[in-house]
Amino acid sequence: MLGSVIAAAFGYGEGGRLAPMLGGWQVISWAWVIVAPFEVLPTIFVVLKQGLIASPIAWIGFAYVSVISQFIAFFAWYHGMAIGGVVRVGQIQLLQPFLTILASAILLGETLKPIALVTACLFVASVAAGKKASIKRAEDL
Repeated sequence: MLGSVIAAAFGYGEGGRLAPMLGGWQVISWAWVIVAPFEVLPTIFVVLKQGLIASPIAWIGFAYVSVISQFIAFFAWYHGMAIGGVVRVGQIQLLQPFLTILASAILLGETLKPIALVTACLFVASVAAGKKASIKRAEDL
């Protein structure tokens, strides 16, 4: 898990750095091309072992997450990082889990526990504080 977090941080940082030069759509497209060889063998292994057994609705969900959430949405994400900077825009990502919890309470009737609300408030406060903080660029040092 820690390795995934570190890899994601490097990926976001480098993607945000490249987005002004390449554009968001090229950044995520190249990321898919670079990662694809590492995904092919594990995918083949799992398919051979488990098969492709899933309901049509599961395949539709998988297709949505793959194409919309993990590809097309990143066009806007990297474009936003190119405009606003990796440090500021990247902090918005911290709000995603809490917006998901809020949406699950509103849309699905999930129960919100007090600790979740307190934690959400702390994260929102840290994002707000970070958005107001000055950012030093490498060329300024």
